[in-house]
Amino acid sequence: MLSAATVDEIEARHPDLFKGVSRRSVIGWLTTAGVVAYAVFAWWFFSIGAVLAGGNWSIAGSYLADWVSYETRPTITFENSRLSVSYPRFSAYRPDRQPDWVTLEGETEPGTATRILLDMRGTTIDIVPQQVRVDHDGEILVLDIGPGEEVHPRGSLPAWASQKEPGGRVPLDFGFKGRIDVEGDEVKVRQRFWGWENFFFDANSPFWGKSFGQVMALIVSGERIDPAHSNLSLAWDNIVNNAEWQHGDVWLKLLQTIVMAFVGTVLASLLAFPLAFLAARNITGSRIVNQVTKRLFDFLRAVDMFIWALFFTRAFGPGPLAGISAIFFTDTGTLGKLYSETLENIDDRQREGIRSVGAAPILVQRYGVLPQVMPVFLSQSLYFWESNTRSATIIGAVGAGGIGLKLWEAMRTNTDWENVAYMVLLILMVVYVFDGVSSSLRRRLMGHS
Repeated sequence: MLSAATVDEIEARHPDLFKGVSRRSVIGWLTTAGVVAYAVFAWWFFSIGAVLAGGNWSIAGSYLADWVSYETRPTITFENSRLSVSYPRFSAYRPDRQPDWVTLEGETEPGTATRILLDMRGTTIDIVPQQVRVDHDGEILVLDIGPGEEVHPRGSLPAWASQKEPGGRVPLDFGFKGRIDVEGDEVKVRQRFWGWENFFFDANSPFWGKSFGQVMALIVSGERIDPAHSNLSLAWDNIVNNAEWQHGDVWLKLLQTIVMAFVGTVLASLLAFPLAFLAARNITGSRIVNQVTKRLFDFLRAVDMFIWALFFTRAFGPGPLAGISAIFFTDTGTLGKLYSETLENIDDRQREGIRSVGAAPILVQRYGVLPQVMPVFLSQSLYFWESNTRSATIIGAVGAGGIGLKLWEAMRTNTDWENVAYMVLLILMVVYVFDGVSSSLRRRLMGHS
């Protein structure tokens, strides 16, 4: 190592060199200090600490759990001295077909009883007219339904129960296993289970509730369930037309999204190609034509694809045509700009060589320009095709058709999050495949193995 005296001697002989090092060091420290100061300012300005502290993380946990689970939702209604049970429209259960954890006592007709017992995996709920008794983790809570449909708890509420106002509803939260809302006229039950319920067959299918082995036995060697169809074709029809998961409609909407991205990108590439030659200064000598074409590109790409989708949805109505038009307009501007910049950076020697043999202008462009730019043009179009597969999902949510609209419809219910997760996984798979295909083709076009 150099001694301090040696370093001082070198610095004395070469002051300019060390001055530059010192200046770069100071700039580095100032840059670091600026980044830290900006981070502190952003933390204060956006109140990030307060947002994190005030966040309802329990809701976030329930939201994530909704993606990988399903809920069975019976509703028990008080009717004078009796109770009645009902289920949502597409539920696998109905008054004459109850889940095994729901017990009806004193039943005189399907779904009507004098007492209902619920077993929520260790938590028991005993419901009789005008009273609900809950036993959870050794704690017992009794809720009386008083006059005027008011709910009155006996004693203090445990940590898993709450009531905002006297006589109001009492929500009971049991964590992942589910929750219950006790109101003056009904009890809403939501018990959660892992997995996706009825993913293959809904409750109306003759294959519903059967194991994989039983289904395969029916398909391979069982007697025909429907004389007009084989068991295999019947099973496939039941899967495609599943009322809860709507596989056929989801797959069709996903195909629409893929077609939207492909058609929009192809049309944009076809129009941007000739316009780029008009915008390139070294191809078209007219400055007016150059500027007009470039301003057209600026206009088309300055308006976001999402805004174009809203405009065309209003113009053409909801559907794939609006999505294709939005992609076409946006990508024409972006690809036109990229193509023209590629043309302006070509090697003019190849073009001059073609021109020197007396070739016509069209042949000069054909043999002197296109061989240089076509791989780049195709590579850029392939990238946008892959990118537009994702974008088509977003613009579909505003009515431009495709799976984006289907996804938004499922999200608006705020109950079918497992269906949302299913569609998101399908979109991820398509994007992953298209990304791999696009990347592979771009590498080949650019001469890489």
